[in-house]
Amino acid sequence: MLDCVRSTWPDAAIASRDQASSLITDCHVHIQPFELVLSPPALELMKRHQPDFDRVLEFTRSPKAFLKYMDKVGLDRAVLINAVAPDVTGFPPGLNTMAANYAKEDPQRLIPCGSLHPRHSRNAMADIDEIVRLGLRLIKIHPPHQLFYPNDYLEGMKELELLYGAAQSNGIPVMFHTGTSIFPGARNKYGDPIHVDDVAVDFPELKIVLAHGGRPLWVNTAFFLVHRHPNVYLDISSIPPAHLLKYFPRLPEIAHKTLFGSDWPGPGVRDIKEALDSFRALPLPAETKRHILGQTALTIWPC
Repeated sequence: MLDCVRSTWPDAAIASRDQASSLITDCHVHIQPFELVLSPPALELMKRHQPDFDRVLEFTRSPKAFLKYMDKVGLDRAVLINAVAPDVTGFPPGLNTMAANYAKEDPQRLIPCGSLHPRHSRNAMADIDEIVRLGLRLIKIHPPHQLFYPNDYLEGMKELELLYGAAQSNGIPVMFHTGTSIFPGARNKYGDPIHVDDVAVDFPELKIVLAHGGRPLWVNTAFFLVHRHPNVYLDISSIPPAHLLKYFPRLPEIAHKTLFGSDWPGPGVRDIKEALDSFRALPLPAETKRHILGQTALTIWPC
């Protein structure tokens, strides 16, 4: 499995890896032009919660620098998240090309994510076609920031139906932010993952990732949906490890459908290595950790 990164990983690091182990994947890293597009309140929140913000900006500008950091912390692959949300964070349409170009530095290790906002798209079909054409490997929907429910296609938002249909047909997973957000202007009613149930029913072949597991209000709903639907997965990003087993005491049951994620550099997440080390320290079976740290991700994003 290491063949997909062998060309870029230092030989010493490759030699030190157990060849039978999974590639370590962080399924939730934000690489976005924060200082250029974040709304002033959102930017202030980021700076207040991320003391090393200069490093954040360096990695945003330089995929080479970020790849070196990945080498340093022992991370094989990173899924690069972005979400169009002009009304809350300020992230505008048009970031899909940026994400695709950033990942070209090493497409085996950097997995780009695209996004679409139905209310801010001038031509939804053209934007969907762009996501497919650029080879983006994930679509992010952020209901508390985009201010709609994941199943609002049932209420007339047909752009969502087109997006989910295209994602299903082209084998592109869709990640939904579930749970709360502390960003100014976020509306947390949209974060209840129960609204994803309709999506999973209506698009049964679509792979769906529940980012943040509905924390802290709807973790039981998220667990239920992962159990209920064969193509619904759990992302544990931004959940403090001290709370993970309180929220999900039966986590080993769904380890094969659970993904490690850091949510770096989101509020409260200072370092990817710190997140990795904290997860590894949990009293979980080794097989559970192997699935969550990498094996599950390989079923969604094969090398």
